Amino acid sequence: INVVERMILSVDHHEVERLRDKVDFEIQRILPKKVIFDFKGVRFMDSAGIGFILGRYKTINVYGGKVEIINVNEKIKRIFNMAGISKIIEIKDDSLNDNLNSLKQIS
Repeated sequence: INVVERMILSVDHHEVERLRDKVDFEIQRILPKKVIFDFKGVRFMDSAGIGFILGRYKTINVYGGKVEIINVNEKIKRIFNMAGISKIIEIKDDSLNDNLNSLKQIS
């Protein structure tokens, strides 16, 4: 089972606490093999968003799972590249429609 979180328009310090509680709860409840963050529609992300993604990467690694990021626009992709996230987390242009049979959506 995979967990998918559809990210909102802005991934900033205002939203990160809510996202962190929700995603961490689902990770502990389901123990997924993969957590997928769908960035379709995200236009802004600050350092809190980077910390959120890295924190979930560390959390899911404890359970032997992986993190994947999909549907990232060029602006957000540059942020991930500058932060080094693209070196440790797979970033794909894939749509969720390719994986519907294996997804557990939590949004």
